[in-house]
Formats: sequence, structure tokens, C-alpha cells
Amino acid sequence: EVQLQASGGGLVQPGGSLRLSCAASGFTLADYTIGWFRQAPGKEREGVSSMRRGDRNTFYAASVRGRFTISRDNAQNLIYLQMNNLKPEDTAVYYCAASPRGLIASEIRRPANYEHWGRGTQVTVSS
Repeated sequence: EVQLQASGGGLVQPGGSLRLSCAASGFTLADYTIGWFRQAPGKEREGVSSMRRGDRNTFYAASVRGRFTISRDNAQNLIYLQMNNLKPEDTAVYYCAASPRGLIASEIRRPANYEHWGRGTQVTVSS
């Protein structure tokens, strides 16, 4: 059974950092495209960052580019999202997701293209 479990969220002041982790089980992580998404109250779920399987091409939302970094440890079946210089608008529930497909650029940021999801972890940026 494919399972994803995100952790690492919390309360942080503006300008602070957090590292989210996602533990994957039940599948070979190296064979999957991975992604981080977030959903703020009253808003749709949006793509934050993704990494394609194989060539490891990455996607970042414009709002986080230069501040967030996605990475993966296939040997440990872990996915990470390093978040620096956090802003109040980054406040949301963050989800990790995986797809067995090599998603192209127009697909990789869309939640509907990911088959497997973990439960979210809350990130709150506030002073």
C-alpha cells in the first residue's frame, strides 16, 4: 500500500525557516514524480514545488522560487521541502504527493495529476 506521511510543520516567525519531511512507503520512491502542495483557508490547493522522476527536473511556484528547495533521498524514501525566509502568506496546510508518471511541465504543478497523497502538516508564519 502506497503511503505518504508529512511532518515538520509548526509555528515560525516571518523570516524564519522550516524543513518539511515526507516519509514514503509501499513503493520505490525513485520511480515517482514527487510534489509539495499547500492549501490555505478558503483557497484552492496549489502546487509549491515538484521534482520529476528520472531527470529530477524541478518546478517551483513563482511565490516560493529562491526561498524553497525540494529534495529527495531515494535510499531512505524521504522527500524534503526546505523553506527559508518564510512569509505570512506561506501559512497553509502542506501536503506531499507522488505520481508514477513522468509529468511534463504543464502537468507537474497540478494536484489532479498526483495519485497518492499524504496527510497535511500545518505551517503557520506569524509574529
